[in-house]
Amino acid sequence: MADRGVDLSALPKEVRDQLAELDLELSEGDITQKGYEKKRAKLLASYIPQLPKADLSLPDVQPSPSHSANPSPSPEAPGPSTSSASRHHRAHRSGGARDERYRSDIHTEAVQAALAKHREEKMALPMPTKRRSYFVQSPIDNCTPPDTSSASEDEGSLRRKAALSAMLAQTLQSPDYWINRSVQSSSTSSSASSTLSHGEPKTQPQPQLQPGASVLADVLAHTRIENSVPPDVTSSTPQERGGSRVDLPPAIRGMSRGQSRSSMLDTADGVPVSSRVSTKIQQLLNTLKRPKRPPLSEFFLDDSEEIVEVPRPDPNTPKPEGRQIIPVKGEPLGVVSNWPPALQAALARWGATQAKSPALTALDITGKPLYTLTYGKLWSRSLKLAYTLLNKLGTKTEPVLQTGDRVALVYPNSDPGMFWVAFYGCLLAEVIPVPIEVPLSRQDAGSQQIGFLLGSCGVSLALTSEVCLKGLPKTPNGEIVQFKGWPRMKWVVTDTKYLTKPSKDWQPHIPTANTDTAYIEYKASKEGTVMGVAVSKIAMLTHCQALTQACNYCEGETLVNVLDCKKDMGLWHGVLTSVMNRIHTITVPYAVMKACPMSWVQRVHIHKARVALVKCRDLHWAMMAHKDQKDINLSSIRMLIVADGANPWSVSSCDAFLNVFQSHGLRPEVICPCATSPEALTVAIRRPGARGAPLPARAILSMGGLSHGVIRVNTEDKNSALTVQDVGHIMPGALMCIVKPDGSPQLCKTDEIGEIVINSRAGGTMYYGLPGVTKNTFEVIPVNQAGAPIGEIPFARTGLLGFVGPGSLVFVVGKIEGLLMVSGRRHNADDLVATALAVEPVKTVYRGRIAVFSVTVFYDERIVIVAEQRPDASEEDSFQWMSRVLQAIDGIHQVGLYCLALVPANTLPKTPLGGIHICETKQSFLDGNLHPCNILMCPHTCVTNMPKPRQKQPVDVGPASMLVGNLVAGKRIAQATGRELGVVEDQDLTRKHQFLSEALQWRAQVDPDHVLYVLLNSKGVPVCTATCAQLHKRAEKITATLLERGGLNTGDNVVLLYPPGIDLIAAFYGCLYAGVIPVTVRPPHPQNLSATLPTVRMIIDVSKAACILTTQPLMRILRSREAAASVNVKTWPTIIDTDDLPRKRPPHLYKPPTAEMLAYLDFSVSTTGMLTGVKMSHAAISTLCRSIKLQCELYSSRQIAICLDPYCGLGFVLWCLSSVYSGHQSILIPPLELETSLPVWLSTLSQFKIRDTFCSYSVMELCTKGLGTQTEVLKARGLNLSCVRSCVVVAEERPRLALSQSFSKLFKDLGLSPRAVSTAFGSRVNLAIGLQGTSGPDPSTVYVDMKSLRHDRVRLVEKGAPQSLPLMESGTILPGVRVIIVNPETRGPLGDSHLGEIWVNSPHSASGYYTIYGEESLQADHFNTKLSFGDPQTLWSRTGYLGFIKRTELLDASGDRHDALFVVGSLDETLELRGLRYHPIDIETSVSRAHRSIAESAVFTWTNLLVVVAELSGSEQEALDLVPLVTNVVLEEHHLIVGVVVIVDPGVIPINSRGEKQRMHLRDSFLADQLDPIYVAYNM
Repeated sequence: MADRGVDLSALPKEVRDQLAELDLELSEGDITQKGYEKKRAKLLASYIPQLPKADLSLPDVQPSPSHSANPSPSPEAPGPSTSSASRHHRAHRSGGARDERYRSDIHTEAVQAALAKHREEKMALPMPTKRRSYFVQSPIDNCTPPDTSSASEDEGSLRRKAALSAMLAQTLQSPDYWINRSVQSSSTSSSASSTLSHGEPKTQPQPQLQPGASVLADVLAHTRIENSVPPDVTSSTPQERGGSRVDLPPAIRGMSRGQSRSSMLDTADGVPVSSRVSTKIQQLLNTLKRPKRPPLSEFFLDDSEEIVEVPRPDPNTPKPEGRQIIPVKGEPLGVVSNWPPALQAALARWGATQAKSPALTALDITGKPLYTLTYGKLWSRSLKLAYTLLNKLGTKTEPVLQTGDRVALVYPNSDPGMFWVAFYGCLLAEVIPVPIEVPLSRQDAGSQQIGFLLGSCGVSLALTSEVCLKGLPKTPNGEIVQFKGWPRMKWVVTDTKYLTKPSKDWQPHIPTANTDTAYIEYKASKEGTVMGVAVSKIAMLTHCQALTQACNYCEGETLVNVLDCKKDMGLWHGVLTSVMNRIHTITVPYAVMKACPMSWVQRVHIHKARVALVKCRDLHWAMMAHKDQKDINLSSIRMLIVADGANPWSVSSCDAFLNVFQSHGLRPEVICPCATSPEALTVAIRRPGARGAPLPARAILSMGGLSHGVIRVNTEDKNSALTVQDVGHIMPGALMCIVKPDGSPQLCKTDEIGEIVINSRAGGTMYYGLPGVTKNTFEVIPVNQAGAPIGEIPFARTGLLGFVGPGSLVFVVGKIEGLLMVSGRRHNADDLVATALAVEPVKTVYRGRIAVFSVTVFYDERIVIVAEQRPDASEEDSFQWMSRVLQAIDGIHQVGLYCLALVPANTLPKTPLGGIHICETKQSFLDGNLHPCNILMCPHTCVTNMPKPRQKQPVDVGPASMLVGNLVAGKRIAQATGRELGVVEDQDLTRKHQFLSEALQWRAQVDPDHVLYVLLNSKGVPVCTATCAQLHKRAEKITATLLERGGLNTGDNVVLLYPPGIDLIAAFYGCLYAGVIPVTVRPPHPQNLSATLPTVRMIIDVSKAACILTTQPLMRILRSREAAASVNVKTWPTIIDTDDLPRKRPPHLYKPPTAEMLAYLDFSVSTTGMLTGVKMSHAAISTLCRSIKLQCELYSSRQIAICLDPYCGLGFVLWCLSSVYSGHQSILIPPLELETSLPVWLSTLSQFKIRDTFCSYSVMELCTKGLGTQTEVLKARGLNLSCVRSCVVVAEERPRLALSQSFSKLFKDLGLSPRAVSTAFGSRVNLAIGLQGTSGPDPSTVYVDMKSLRHDRVRLVEKGAPQSLPLMESGTILPGVRVIIVNPETRGPLGDSHLGEIWVNSPHSASGYYTIYGEESLQADHFNTKLSFGDPQTLWSRTGYLGFIKRTELLDASGDRHDALFVVGSLDETLELRGLRYHPIDIETSVSRAHRSIAESAVFTWTNLLVVVAELSGSEQEALDLVPLVTNVVLEEHHLIVGVVVIVDPGVIPINSRGEKQRMHLRDSFLADQLDPIYVAYNM
């Protein structure tokens, strides 16, 4: 710090004052930390003793903030040396706009007690994980590796110093040392550093890792921990992590990542997952196991019943027991003979008779008097203005203003004189003034709402001062900007030099006060709308008279006003009543108070003021600064009016102020709190007491009682008590009742809290221009218990909650707008703020900058607290403070917080007077524009109205009698069949159809020059073609080489490693000719070997390949240095490159003895991350090709275009097999070419007039995202897709309806028929089950109810029904295929409307899994399964996908009704949560809709916690905005609580070649801490 070694108390007074002012600015958030330090250093520069130069080489390191809570700093680490004076300043200058009214020592004690109680439960919350780059606003010591935080204090600081000096030395050698260092330490730091555990002994530090110790990092990720549950590391002992050698479990040694997946990561099997992430998840589970607050009424939820919103009442809820309240009458309003008939008349009288008498003194920014306006001047200037307004704007025939027009008054607080003149000028001109705040920018917080006010009041003219006008934001050509939401305004400057002196004969018209509107005061509602409360002339006058009587104002008194004179008490006392009584008002604007907090007290002292008008904040500021003022005397004050005295937290401010200033002559009985409301004006005010009279009583109420709306004196638990002071008696001439705040205005009982309603001539009359809202607020007639009105007179609602105490004293406990209704209980926002601020130390947030509001999520209100974080607060401190606030609020208010967010300093929207604009903050939160830097969500603790988890009913397998023909339990069995395959007649064809190898030989003889394949490059130019003869000859060469160099036996496996192309096809047939089994494998990506090569290696190992066929470039890659880094390159099988082969023919071509022999192996990684190889026989592939030929009507004169990966599944069949079988020409477009030239696929379709094309979802998505905006350009190039009859997406998942529809819609302009796009369906056990052919009906779409899907039922609903999910049919079932829907548990057939597993029976099903271990059980289970009843003979294959069959009204080719197959999702991927079955894609769809910056999302579960990973496409500062929105949307739409939200960069979610998300890979990477997330939030 700059003031090291400076004794602040020895500094000159003006320097001390300036320092104090700086401190205040910082605490208010009006200056940044950097600016503060700079200014402070400048002030102290001349007083600092010169430091020895050597010191500067090392930054001065303070002990880390997390230890400084230790009360006795150890000698090695002295705290910063500040004198007691500066410490005193620091302690007090926490001030803020609404702050010290919240300060209460009793409450602070209560909070400490509540926290201590929590500490006993040893609750350890996992701290969120942030990426380093996210710490934008942290000082350097926050970037030290996190593991130092678990050390004890002296050690920590010493080690920090050492670490920093080492770092500085290192940095000189290598610039990226620091980056690597932070990455490593973050992945290896012990959980203790990233955990917050209260009240536990500090653990020993973990040995520091050297930069080269990344090996240890990997090892630590799999530390062995002996017990079977995931490790609980919340209280670890030093031994556990002392050494650096860690034994690996034998299972992990030498295993590649994919293999180890299943054994490594299932904690349920007792195999540990120890990494930073899983540790935190374990901690989260531990905190969630703690007994929660009892849930509300539990109910079983079926799809037909909605969630019950009304909780069952708790029998222990306190009930009001008193009698019905009787309306309270104020004292009668006395009649004084010389009271004026109207307020303007009073001004006219004083202007004429007391012209020299001072009316108003304004202060400059230093607190010195700037000018004094006398009553004479005020009168003459107001007259001039009235004359100018009426006569000098516009022309005689067309004046701009008419009587009764509304005019906006735009004056800054610092210029009260101009405002007074404008206000009285308007009254004299009989136009209606509407005072508003000065807009500072076009996009001011709440500017739109002020626009609404001006619009509803019909304001088109604004009065302002010249200085103010100059300061307004202007357009480039000098005009005032059009403020957001404002009507068009004409601006008029009212400085004296622009006003015209009225002509001799002109006199203003001053009628006796009547019911016409005098002025309009603005008021913001809870929702943020700003309305104008109209006050009539008679009400304005009566209110002044009532205030005069209640406050006993005398003519010629002096009043000091610190409040805003444009509205509320500042206007009523300081502008209106003061003029009526010829009072001298001294205004102290907000800006002066910020610069000199004592200014108002000094003014009282200097002017011997009788009355002062202040807020609690001003009392607090004066106390902070009073040490410098010895000679202050406040004995002249007879009334200190506390404007926000109705706030329950004002008691402590009043007491503290009295404590400090009693010695300066302040008398206890002069403190007069009051209660006001924009609608009823002054509601009640405490009258100044007689000297020595007993002070009014206080009520100590139970917060629990208050939350149920009843008054109970707190006796047992002093922690949850609220002390309230009375606000005196109601106003003279008024009548008051207390009514229920919601529902009909029923009178409350005497011990019940309700809304205060007032009947008085001195209140507002209406919301101007809003008759509907007016009726509900200003014309309320209270009713009794029976519901009968108690009289005729209307009351106005005040928005204040309170009760009437003994002696008719009024007590206020809160405001309606601060009321949060959670689960039927009321909480007051101010009370929650007070509790949050009582959590010590408040060094994390600015005291005055806290917003509390509620948002509706899942049928209830949820409490959100947003605060501004100080720039110097560390992560650890912030998290510590946040978690303690949670516990304090839970302990004291018995309510759970939903979300606690900290935002950077100065980023919350402000109200004009510097407070927080709550509605705008809430809107930003809901829109995802708040940009928090820290967030803590606690849905687990506060969402107590979840439906009861569903208990699975045991399913009994019914007897066969349930089956009657094709009915099961009265419904048609859900089954469907493709058409017949038919019989092959011709002998020649039979030979051709038996084996594909023979088909190729036959084609090479019969039609040698027929082109089978054309391969295109990214320009759409054919780079390679293959006729039947060329393909055959190339295959022969490969066979000869294989037999010669491979040393192979018949039936050996050979891996084909080729880019997509014709070489791959030739190598495949070469293998068939040689009698070996081809295995096609996707080649590794040269730019990403470390990720892609291990998969290649794994397939080669698992398939026990004897040899690899590949190209020269790939062979070089396999043997390269880079490859050696990720796999062992010395143990590859024989590698043969097929680029330059000798012209040899093999001696003979192999012919399999039977068609059941194995033809090839199809390896693929499923979406659940399992690598499986299936065996395809010769018979299966020829029937499959025949089936496709029949469905798509393929013959040799046809052309089809294929843009798919040719390595597995249907993609491989179409690319390599189908053409050789059917003889059609295949145009091959490798999907990689689209990355170079996006339109290549579509332009090929247009150029070759292709009728049938096959693609994948990835290709479709690329075209939709990349070409969506270029359809006009493509059309101009002559691209035409009207030729396309079918565009089939090859997939093994639920059809992506939204993507298909947007693709069809986008390219409709290019002639694409909306009926063309469809999705095929295949699985591992059967590569092609459904495929939209040429003859069947168009694919149909249905809407199903999501809630019934979770119960495994299908309920069809109308389009647009709530919770409806659109599903598209997965193609027509292929010829020769039978499909049935089966209950996966009982294996019995299901009826039509049920969701079940899709089982398939077909001659082209695979013949089994190819595994090294030969797991026969899986084989039998998946490939040769029988139904448990019904038809026990047929052998079925299980696809592992859930779906249903629906009989449609459409007819198929044979004229029967068409059975449509709908695929819902993979059974392995479904999430079983709360007894229901969820499909990840449904949750992901909701998540992706939650915020515009979510590019993609994926969900998975881990130990029953739902983890959501979202890719952030926006800037990193939006990362934390996503956490609450994701949590909200999943809770609302799926009734699930998200456990962990992980925000990552785009492209992190792994996707396979078919464009399907690899959720299990993602899960493994997350648990192994390999994602490098931007932010990880653990929801409590």
